[in-house]
Amino acid sequence: MSRNLMTRIAVAAVAIPIILWVCYQGGWWLYGMVLLFALVGFSEFVINEGHRWYSSVSLVSLISVFFIFSVSSLSGRYVQLLESNFWGNGHYPAFPLIILFFGISAMLFSIGTEPPPVLFKKHSRLVWGVIYIGLLYPYVFLLGDRIGPMTSGFVDGGDCLLFLFGLLWVGDTAAMGFGSWLGKHKLAPAVSPNKTVEGFIGGVAGALVIGLIMYFWKFQQLAFYHIIILSVGCSVFGQLGDLVESMWKRSLGIKDSSAIIPGHGGVLDRFDSLLFAAPFMFMYLISFVE
Repeated sequence: MSRNLMTRIAVAAVAIPIILWVCYQGGWWLYGMVLLFALVGFSEFVINEGHRWYSSVSLVSLISVFFIFSVSSLSGRYVQLLESNFWGNGHYPAFPLIILFFGISAMLFSIGTEPPPVLFKKHSRLVWGVIYIGLLYPYVFLLGDRIGPMTSGFVDGGDCLLFLFGLLWVGDTAAMGFGSWLGKHKLAPAVSPNKTVEGFIGGVAGALVIGLIMYFWKFQQLAFYHIIILSVGCSVFGQLGDLVESMWKRSLGIKDSSAIIPGHGGVLDRFDSLLFAAPFMFMYLISFVE
């Protein structure tokens, strides 16, 4: 067994129980963990993109997004907000903040001294990073902390996160196994040459196994077809979310977002799938589960 693999296993053995414990605590514990993931992930993004002083504007925007989510959600006001205005009308609390960030940052970049094509490219990538991290990470908190009240206690937030983390972790392992064993057809050769269609299907199969286990263990109150849709949907969104991060890293010519997690790379490397799977699961549950 290689030293790197031993490190990966040791870190996972320590981190996984802590993460799951926090997921079941909910509230400020969960909020703090997700905010930490977001801040570290955003730092990785900013450092790799080479941004300097103007990153402070986006950092303030990112913290403000989480503050809005935490205060409104933990006080219970966010439940009514989502129930009445979830699909639009400009009331989603992060949207005005993102628009404000876009306007301020665009004006700051417009008086820069670099050539306009460079300024536009840097601004576009910075806005992309804020939306990518600032809008998607809060759904992990909402899924764990607010999904219970929003479904009248029909599902538990801690169970949802256990389901999601287990599905993504096992699915990722299954995708690697199936890909190395049967992989012949490239899934996205330009973005991630090692990923295959067979591995993608294997990842979905692994997610379905976790879904089946969770159905009989925690989610028998849900119709079985909900579990199938959630398992397949979260796996698909998670695996494609992993490709999104790979696309970003390949555009910069880097292998890992950082080396902050021994043996695993950076926060964005470890939780890229979560950024797309959590919003899908949250939206599905509040839209179709009553």
